[in-house]
Amino acid sequence: MIPYLRNNQDHLAEEFRRAENYLLQESRIALLKIQSWQFAMKTPEVGLHYQQEAEAMVKQSLLNLVPNNFVLSEEGYFIRPVTN
Repeated sequence: MIPYLRNNQDHLAEEFRRAENYLLQESRIALLKIQSWQFAMKTPEVGLHYQQEAEAMVKQSLLNLVPNNFVLSEEGYFIRPVTN
């Protein structure tokens, strides 16, 4: 009798597709934030207050340091065993 071997290809492909879609959406949002900031910096009609807000938004969302432990915990590294 041939033993049943579980095939996780479909599950892994779906997880990969979901992660790629998430990264694509986040990249689009980041690009829109950057374009908004660039527009605010180039347009003299836009007030100084908006320019400061746009600069703070970009710095808070894109240019902040994230510790390695935070990334590992968000990915579940400490919760589930890692298999290669």
